[in-house]
Amino acid sequence: MSSNPTLTDLFDRTISYLRVSLTDQCNLRCVYCTPSPLSKLEHKELLTYEELLRVIGLAVELGVKKVRLTGGEPLARRNIERFLEGLAKIKGLDDIRLTTNGVFLGKYYQNLLDAGVGKLNISLDTLKPKRFQEITGFDEFEQVWQGIQLALAKGFSSVKVNMVAMRGVNDDEIVDFAKLAMEYPLQMRYIEFMPIGNGGSWGADKLISTGEIKQRIETLGALTPISQKRMDGPARVYELEGALGSIGFISPMSHKFCEKCNRLRLTSEGALRSCLLSDDETDLRAVLRGGGTDDDICNLIIKTIQAKPKGHYLDESPSGCLGKMSRIGG
Repeated sequence: MSSNPTLTDLFDRTISYLRVSLTDQCNLRCVYCTPSPLSKLEHKELLTYEELLRVIGLAVELGVKKVRLTGGEPLARRNIERFLEGLAKIKGLDDIRLTTNGVFLGKYYQNLLDAGVGKLNISLDTLKPKRFQEITGFDEFEQVWQGIQLALAKGFSSVKVNMVAMRGVNDDEIVDFAKLAMEYPLQMRYIEFMPIGNGGSWGADKLISTGEIKQRIETLGALTPISQKRMDGPARVYELEGALGSIGFISPMSHKFCEKCNRLRLTSEGALRSCLLSDDETDLRAVLRGGGTDDDICNLIIKTIQAKPKGHYLDESPSGCLGKMSRIGG
């Protein structure tokens, strides 16, 4: 196997980014993410840490350069320290990121830094403690806020706060969140609400377009686009006049970014997805546990990339995909 070749799909997109869901479980119960009725994979259904590290290592050999750990809540998985130690040993993996709800950052931040996790995305949909409990089911706002402050203080190279904007739920806080970027050196990101396995929580009436969000934020000052690097994600990033941080927009509904998509997703139970919003999957777990060789796994990774669709079809199928966000890993 050649070292770090370029992985390209049928539409000439270079695939260099693997998102890995470590668990379908979470310590919170966000209304747009947690499946209803509540379900839980048995431990034997999850990929073991050894299986996860094997797939990640092979993906890096093929050309993946960036890995993001997701969930559920990745830091909720038992003995996460052991996995992080193994991840740090994978040669050629120099860009490791984490998406978290922030509750456990106080416990694990040093393990993350030691493993080379330099960039954090922290999910937070409200700055109001009572509303936080209504959205997540738990009174953990102060823990999350302390986690954000800790992340900013402990030397992570990038801290982003992700807000899923929902009309009638938290859209009255859009400007308040932008003020965080005024005061702190973080990127405040606004994500359009998507119909992904969220049962009754999805409704087109809750969707707020990026255009409307931008208009509200511009009451604080001018937004100036920042040029994107090749390895950057789908967010379109702006400077906000007078701000220490920046503002990002992820707009899967109003502005498709499929033509620039560079990612694969490995679900917590070992299914490889080439598109978040397509339910087509490749079963890697069966191969891993059936005696498959490294070449077998690599061939399946390449096959999945070759089957990557040109784009999603949420505009044609507004009910969305059936996969549960907590299992897929966002």
